[in-house]
Amino acid sequence: MTVLLADLLALSDTLAVMSVDLGSESMKVAIVKPGVPMEIVLNKESRRKTPVTVTLKENERFFGDSAASMAIKNPKATLRYFQHLLGKQENNPHVALYKARFPEHELGFDPQRQTVYFQISPQLQFSPEEVLSMLLNYSRSLAEDFAEQPIKDAVITVPAFFNQAERRAVLQAARMAGLKVLQLINDNTATALSYGVFRRKDINSTAQNIMFYDMGSGSTVCTIVTYQTVKTKDAGMQPQLQIRGVGFDRTLGGLEMELRLREHLAGLFNEQRKGQRANDVRENPRAMAKLLREANRLKTVLSANADHVAQIEGLMDDVDFKAKVTRAEFEELCADLFERVPGPVQQALQSAEMKLDEIEQVILVGGATRVPKVQEVLLKAVGKEELGKNINADEAAAMGAVYQAAALSKAFKVKPFVVRDAVIYPILVEFTREVEEETGVRSLKHNKRVLFSRMGPYPQRKVITFNRYSHDFNFHINYGDLGFLGPEDLRVFGSQNLTTVKLKGVGESFKKYPDYESKGIKAHFNLDESGVLSLDRVESVFETLVEDSPEEESTLTKLGNTISSLFGGGSTPDTKENGTDTVQEEEEGPVEGSKDEPGEQAELKEEAEAPAEDTSSPPPPEAKGPAAPEGEKATEKDGRDKPEAQKPSEKGEAGSEGAPPAPEEEKKQKPARKQRMVEEIRVELVVLDLPDLPEDQLARSAQKLQDLTLRDLQKQEREKAANSLEAFIFETQDKLYQPEYQEVSTEEQREDISGKLSATSTWLEDEGFGATTAMLKEKLAELRKLCHGLFFRVEERKKWPERLSALDNLLNHSSMFLKGARLIPEMDQIFTEVEMTTLEKIINETWAWKNTTVAEQAKLSATEKPVLLSKDIEAKMAALDREVQYLLNKAKFAKPRPRPRDKNGTRAEAPLNASASDQSEKVIPPPGQTEDTKPIPEPEKETGPEAADSEPLELGGPAAESEQKEHPEQPTGQKGTLKNDEL
Repeated sequence: MTVLLADLLALSDTLAVMSVDLGSESMKVAIVKPGVPMEIVLNKESRRKTPVTVTLKENERFFGDSAASMAIKNPKATLRYFQHLLGKQENNPHVALYKARFPEHELGFDPQRQTVYFQISPQLQFSPEEVLSMLLNYSRSLAEDFAEQPIKDAVITVPAFFNQAERRAVLQAARMAGLKVLQLINDNTATALSYGVFRRKDINSTAQNIMFYDMGSGSTVCTIVTYQTVKTKDAGMQPQLQIRGVGFDRTLGGLEMELRLREHLAGLFNEQRKGQRANDVRENPRAMAKLLREANRLKTVLSANADHVAQIEGLMDDVDFKAKVTRAEFEELCADLFERVPGPVQQALQSAEMKLDEIEQVILVGGATRVPKVQEVLLKAVGKEELGKNINADEAAAMGAVYQAAALSKAFKVKPFVVRDAVIYPILVEFTREVEEETGVRSLKHNKRVLFSRMGPYPQRKVITFNRYSHDFNFHINYGDLGFLGPEDLRVFGSQNLTTVKLKGVGESFKKYPDYESKGIKAHFNLDESGVLSLDRVESVFETLVEDSPEEESTLTKLGNTISSLFGGGSTPDTKENGTDTVQEEEEGPVEGSKDEPGEQAELKEEAEAPAEDTSSPPPPEAKGPAAPEGEKATEKDGRDKPEAQKPSEKGEAGSEGAPPAPEEEKKQKPARKQRMVEEIRVELVVLDLPDLPEDQLARSAQKLQDLTLRDLQKQEREKAANSLEAFIFETQDKLYQPEYQEVSTEEQREDISGKLSATSTWLEDEGFGATTAMLKEKLAELRKLCHGLFFRVEERKKWPERLSALDNLLNHSSMFLKGARLIPEMDQIFTEVEMTTLEKIINETWAWKNTTVAEQAKLSATEKPVLLSKDIEAKMAALDREVQYLLNKAKFAKPRPRPRDKNGTRAEAPLNASASDQSEKVIPPPGQTEDTKPIPEPEKETGPEAADSEPLELGGPAAESEQKEHPEQPTGQKGTLKNDEL
């Protein structure tokens, strides 16, 4: 793995983060936690992907594989592919398509939002957002069980073609589930990120264009991605992926192929029963659910085989179904679908303005790309020698999303990887103003200005200025040119109008500052990391000139120049380099005055009637947001009604972006300073595409889901208590006939226990279904108390041999240790008499206790309570071992006592730790050498009397001194032994 995830402990509620790759048919969940860099979560069935299926009944819910198995028994209550209804109103063609595909579901109509909901029963109804919230909550429970800690932060994948209403619906579902969404990431972007992260070393300054063709169960998306290294402001050269082109087909996928197969199998079954006056199988929801499951299996098998036999036992009316289907028949059924395979490729190339020759590789993603005919048609469409299959088609999006989750979390540090996603649907601002065409003739002029262009990068911020308004007015936020969508796609897309913005308080702001010059009404827009558009704020900006005294200005100028020189200010090469980085950062979040998009800047400023300002001068203070948009927001909010002279930080930011003149020119050009006042305008938003859930309804939905979750937990706890009680009854009844239990119990005791077990078992069968969790736990506690004595006697007898053997060994070793300690001569003794006496006392007491207790136990019957207890044996061993360990540690760190000298003044025996230098105090000099010449010291590592006896006599004198000078790196006292030729 080329990824290095270094875990950093931070002040955070939880350390683990998760990602959910939410597909149409199945989902994959991945986590990052300390010690687990990136891992796919296994569900309760130990599978790496979980069906996106929910079964809702009156008193219980099922998710994943359990719900998928319930689709046959209760198809009406089992919900699948409900994501296709997110963010869509009742008149949307996809709603009608869903009804046709799954007629067993009853869809109700919500008149307030013009949306649909699932009517499970008269008492049960759930919106698609609520169903999705249940599934997200279930995915979090899987992640928490796998990570063994709570998780709140998540990155969720959504299809790239999701519009604003669909993205907001997913965010509302996550909010109901109590998840903190770090980002909604497009699944094609997540796949591209996973591909780049694991091939970081292959990315260089040369652009590489890769096409990802993702055909899943419900839709198909083709994406063109450019990989190359770029220079970042903080981390230097880092890899970057940029989404260059996107094409999609909302209904082309594996599900449509399975539905074609299901229809074919239903026709074959009806033909087999023709003439028997049997009902049409299509009218039986359970039979159609069985056929859809068989069609799914058949599609998978036909991808590897030329033909296969479809067979279902008891399909309908206890009639079995069996039919042979060939791959040719399957391809003929889906011929029109295969013709649509090249469509997303052409759309992606057109949006990227590229040709197929510029694409280096085409990589397959998604389960439906395993169909051989899809690969054949795609290979012919792209004109390549082969298709890339070097990526995990099922898990790539989940791994890329969890990498992004770790990057956004404060608890982890990852290697930077720049991600530049692209806007699929352009967004523009529309407004109307009065213009004077002729003298005295005024008319209304309708204006459209592109705010976020198609395939432009996001996240980014932009500011649009309305200059010719002095009273309250409205403007509209709508989608731009959607000509790249076909007529059917436009109908599925829904409303092309997003929001009407009504401004209140514009006239009041002009009355509040009558002597100031208006700089326009500035609306701040934000297209965040999730691709969701928001209007941050609207401000009315005024400016005027205020003269300053020369002395004060001179003092401030001097002070500013001094501080600037102290901190390296001024026009230096570093400053210029940082300016380049700032411009690059503006590309990800440009605001009015952005340098990287001059055309966009001119369009927004001119056509939105921005003030006629010289574009060559430094940008106005409100346009300094690109470098630090959060800082801009905080600064302007804190100093809303303060003069600009009281905002030195804003001046510093604006100065860093422009090209400030020299200090001498500043003195001449700034006899007066600009004072700037900002008045916030009240905003009223009217959502036009799909109204969000009201706060009270959102709170009710969240509470309803919490109640359902609590009910599920209580049900699980009750089931666990019932299973524990039932298991205890069966296990204990079996133990009563085992020899080891019969040995320690009487016939009367066993009959008493057996009678209570049988009575409880009968109660559990007759009344257990209505028993509460507390009642079940109480029954279990009574049985355990009744059997405690029996189980205790058996367990003690099992532990006796091992515990007594260990005690005997410890006593023997302790006695040997004590005997050896007493044999140490008094001169070298390191233990005191008290210590040895204490150890001897403990040994004797332990021996006595053991012999006495074993003898008492031998007199008792096996059915009586034992007096020899394993816990007492362990306590005696711990006390004895503690005393022995104390003496051993004392011996380990004890220092030997010094030896007394004999009558001649020499040591009787060299101590064990004497060094060689101590043994060679007197050295006989060789002939021709005086006694005052010091011998070469011996190495320190040669110690002891043996070393002193075996060490050859080393030569001193001038030769030794010269040798020491030639090797000054050798420390004194550690010189190596001289060689023969050196001697």
